[in-house]
Amino acid sequence: MIWKRSAVLRFYSVCGLLLQAAASKNKVKGSQGQFPLTQNVTVVEGGTAILTCRVDQNDNTSLQWSNPAQQTLYFDDKKALRDNRIELVRASWHELSISVSDVSLSDEGQYTCSLFTMPVKTSKAYLTVLGVPEKPQISGFSSPVMEGDLMQLTCKTSGSKPAADIRWFKNDKEIKDVKYLKEEDANRKTFTVSSTLDFRVDRSDDGVAVICRVDHESLNATPQVAMQVLEIHYTPSVKIIPSTPFPQEGQPLILTCESKGKPLPEPVLWTKDGGELPDPDRMVVSGRELNILFLNKTDNGTYRCEATNTIGQSSAEYVLIVHDVPNTLPPSTIIPSLTTATVTTTVAIATSTTTSATTSCIRDPNALAGQTGPDHALIGGIVAVVVFVTLCSIFLLGRYLARHKGTYLTNEAKGAEDAPDADTAIINAEGSQVNAEEKKEYFI
Repeated sequence: MIWKRSAVLRFYSVCGLLLQAAASKNKVKGSQGQFPLTQNVTVVEGGTAILTCRVDQNDNTSLQWSNPAQQTLYFDDKKALRDNRIELVRASWHELSISVSDVSLSDEGQYTCSLFTMPVKTSKAYLTVLGVPEKPQISGFSSPVMEGDLMQLTCKTSGSKPAADIRWFKNDKEIKDVKYLKEEDANRKTFTVSSTLDFRVDRSDDGVAVICRVDHESLNATPQVAMQVLEIHYTPSVKIIPSTPFPQEGQPLILTCESKGKPLPEPVLWTKDGGELPDPDRMVVSGRELNILFLNKTDNGTYRCEATNTIGQSSAEYVLIVHDVPNTLPPSTIIPSLTTATVTTTVAIATSTTTSATTSCIRDPNALAGQTGPDHALIGGIVAVVVFVTLCSIFLLGRYLARHKGTYLTNEAKGAEDAPDADTAIINAEGSQVNAEEKKEYFI
């Protein structure tokens, strides 16, 4: 069967040469300007290649396409090779175009377009077939990975022609420091490419997608990718967040224990000053929250939140200082405007009388009409001053009276100091008075 096909091809070739020799016997001079034109073609494996041969000046000379094995594919519009993948696209005196569908790597090579002049003129077109890389695969990952471990991931793809390029990305950022290996496949036409990525993981890598991307000219700017999501186990991290930055006595307080870890720590343990919570009725633990209903000074101390998972444990502390409630006037209290507060005290020694203390309190005429509330602190202060001044006046008055009374008795008893008894003292006193009168009358 094969020798019959070869015989047919030879027959077509010989017939073409004879016909062209006969037709162009008298046209050798005019055929000097004729020359076939072709272009190289690149096609992806499995695609369709179009081979075109053109002649600008052709005086009815035949055109022929042949494959790398020098087998005639088409002679003008006549198909010479029985291959269902090869079809005629256009045939004229100026052009011969054919198509090769479902192209394989074995179709790659140099194709020849012949113009049967005297002598025969030819033009070469090279058909390049691109091998499409297979979808990449990532190996070397075992879940889960402990924080601090060294991870080695390998990305591999086969069947590319030419060899594909592999790139690594982590958090959309390309990693440059990788190893690259290229090996030729058994068919000696395509390549297997692999790349290895080494790095040490930490807790920030948990949930991160590591991407292996394969770039190749056969992929039409749409690279093939493989993705591996990392799962990293690590010890908890703990932080205590208070509901208010300035806790005051009598107010509620919520302490939230924010814990992160993998596996997730649940539940958390609350302690105060190294021991259990002292008042479970007021200190209620709900999940990760410690709710102190009403703060008082006994709640001062160090509160500790401890979180534990299968990897380890961690804790955080919060020092609670309960502040006094500030003694401020209510917002609705209105203080009247006072312009004068005068206290006057007068003591009359000669007449033994005391004037009362007077207090005058005059309102500011510029004060608002609605400001009628009393200032209890100011009024109390004025009353205290009045009472103090009154007491001082009474004390001074009593002291004055006591001193004058003593003087009177002393004068009255003059001349009676040497009397043996009371009767004699009275007589002496009366005598002193008579003598005084007599002396008074004598001098007059």
